[in-house]
Amino acid sequence: MIKVKVKPDSIKILGHAGYAEAGKDIVCSSASSIITTTINAILTLKTDTIDYQSSEGLVDIKILNNDETTRKLLDNMLNMLEELSREYKKNIKVERE
Repeated sequence: MIKVKVKPDSIKILGHAGYAEAGKDIVCSSASSIITTTINAILTLKTDTIDYQSSEGLVDIKILNNDETTRKLLDNMLNMLEELSREYKKNIKVERE
């Protein structure tokens, strides 16, 4: 299961969806696309608002400057991940603090 842990100054995404085998997992693919697109959009517009690290099964986003553009893009990402979690409850979960 993918777990998205949201705090006021960070977002941590852990795990794998486990919907299907690697390379055929539509839940993992969808989540990865949503997250990657959001990070790239933020860094294209404002390079100093987030810092992130990514490795196998982990994306850790630190929010350095919570400006309006960054907040809207991150909120959009979380809304899309929550929508995905409503369709695939066994594969992805979003937890907000």
